[in-house]
Amino acid sequence: MKRQSLLWAVAFTFLSGCGYNTFQTTDEDIKASWAEVVNQYQRRADLIPNLVNTVKGFAQQEKDVLLGVTEARSRVGSIQVTPETLENLEAFSKFQAAQGQLSGALSRLLAVSENYPQLKSDQNFRDLQAQLEGTENRIAVARGRYIAAVKDYNVSVRQFPTNLTAKMFGYKLKPTFTAANEKVLATPPPVNFGTEPK
Repeated sequence: MKRQSLLWAVAFTFLSGCGYNTFQTTDEDIKASWAEVVNQYQRRADLIPNLVNTVKGFAQQEKDVLLGVTEARSRVGSIQVTPETLENLEAFSKFQAAQGQLSGALSRLLAVSENYPQLKSDQNFRDLQAQLEGTENRIAVARGRYIAAVKDYNVSVRQFPTNLTAKMFGYKLKPTFTAANEKVLATPPPVNFGTEPK
C-alpha cells in the first residue's frame, strides 16, 4: 500500500511538471478560438444571400460573378467543420481553400458593384457592406487568436521536456493558416463604395 502511494506521488509529480496540464489548457484554447473562427466565417456566409440578392436587383447581367459567389458559398457550406478538423491536415487545407475562394468571389462581386451607382446608393446594400466589413474584421481577430493559441500549443509539443509528454500521450502539432493562403485570407474584400448619396 505504501509503495502504491509512493508510485502515485511520483506519477503526480511527474505529470504536474511535465506539461500535461499545459497541453490540456492550450488544446482547449485552440478549440475555443477555432470555434470563433468558424462562427465568424459562418456569419459571413449568412450575409452572402442577402448581398447577392441586392446586387442581383441592380446588376442582373453580372450572372457569372453572382454565380461564382453562390458556388463558393456552397463549397464552404459543404465542408463539415468540427474540432477534429484540427487533427486532419487535409480537411483543414480544404477548409482554408474554400474560404479563400469565397473571399476571392466576394472581392469580384464588390468590385463589380462599383459600376452601378444606384446599387452603391441603396441603403440595404450599404447596410450589408457595413456588416460585411465588420465581419471581415471579426474574422481577422478570430484567426489571430487561433494562430496564437496554436503557436503556444505547438511550442509545447516541440520544446523539451514537454515534448516527451507530447510523445507519451500522442500530442501532435496542430495546423495553422499557411503562408500560401494567409495573404488571400487576411485580405478582406474591398468594401469602399465611394461617397454616400446626398
